[in-house]
Amino acid sequence: MRYYATASGPAVREAMRAGLLGQIATPAAGNRVEPGVDWIADNAAFTGRYPGDEAYLAWLSARAVHRGRCALATAPDVVADAAATWTRSRPVLPRIRALGFPAALVAQDGLEHLDIDWSLFDAVFIGGTTAWKLGPAAAEVASHARSLGLQVHVGRVNSLRRLRYAAAIGAHSADGTHLAYGPRRNLPQLLGWLEQVNAEAPDQSGPR
Repeated sequence: MRYYATASGPAVREAMRAGLLGQIATPAAGNRVEPGVDWIADNAAFTGRYPGDEAYLAWLSARAVHRGRCALATAPDVVADAAATWTRSRPVLPRIRALGFPAALVAQDGLEHLDIDWSLFDAVFIGGTTAWKLGPAAAEVASHARSLGLQVHVGRVNSLRRLRYAAAIGAHSADGTHLAYGPRRNLPQLLGWLEQVNAEAPDQSGPR
């Protein structure tokens, strides 16, 4: 299990350079991609700060030098609405791939009821409301994605309990804001969680 965090301070960046953590970067945050660090690109739609398709794709293109270490780049989504997300994401997913990034569909509430083309993306980012993402539907989506050889990532993971849940449904990775609030205090705690979860479960890290 890999954990992707914001690069909140020198100790966190050092942990990233040491391979203990990955980095999550968004166009809204304005943060650079740390050289030599595994990372994921998130579109920032969850916070309402998605810059639009052209600006987002330009942001990705400007970071093409780092694409070899990028595990996934999310297509634009609509929070808690899988049908609207699919409509919004479908034309952008091939454009993300064309830039050389693994394209990710953000799974939202109701995805289990849709007939979608799973060949258009390389990863599934489990988003949605808390009730949906912790329920059986999201677990089924994760299982189906893994059966197709896709990466599975879970967003908003900020506790040991939630990290264990992500591992239990077969996720390869997770992200959260835990380190953004007191990185000096929370970094040792998060690394301890990762050590516990990775000791308890088979390796889910998958390809970088």
